[in-house]
Amino acid sequence: MASDRNLTFYHAVPSRSGTVHWMLQELGIAFDTKLLDLQGGAGQTPDYLALNPLGKVPTIVHGDTVVTEAAAICCYLADAFPEAGLAPALDDPIRGEYLRWLFFSPSTIEPAFIDRVRQYVAQDSSQNSYRDWDTLLAMLLDVVGKAEPWLLGQKFTTVDVVMGATIRFGCMFGILPKDPVFEAYIARIDARPAYQRAQEIDAPHFAAAMAGRS
Repeated sequence: MASDRNLTFYHAVPSRSGTVHWMLQELGIAFDTKLLDLQGGAGQTPDYLALNPLGKVPTIVHGDTVVTEAAAICCYLADAFPEAGLAPALDDPIRGEYLRWLFFSPSTIEPAFIDRVRQYVAQDSSQNSYRDWDTLLAMLLDVVGKAEPWLLGQKFTTVDVVMGATIRFGCMFGILPKDPVFEAYIARIDARPAYQRAQEIDAPHFAAAMAGRS
């Protein structure tokens, strides 16, 4: 069974792997963490590049399976550990909507954030994955505003981990505007014990990383 295999999580603080750490805490499973000092070149060793040729985090190794990319890892974990109830079953009609929003963050929201920070506006917005900023923002406010209390309804799912982490990031760094819709959703995330555990575990590593950059 998937749950019987050893799971190793390659992590760096701060980085996108924080999303996967939160996901692992939501699952409540046993896993080994290998912290990588990316600034010190730990992501460029031959052994690690054999797992993730980009030398980035996150990466997980689950038995003989290697998965990279935060959203893909979270999707894999939700299906590998169905007892946690973080993903609809394959034959559940909501599965399509679940997959849509699960991968909306890396494919659509993150490119918009990058362009927004760089103050880049395409002459032809039809070429953007997110169309244009105003369209995306209105869409996010609508989707999050309809959360009851979570993005797919009453049940917390992996969508809330992946998309929720992205929305939280956008608000934290002022990419998304201050809005009660986002603030209420983030407050619900912050109240989750699994999120709090991940933050508590990562806190000393975050402090050390920030001290090293000063």
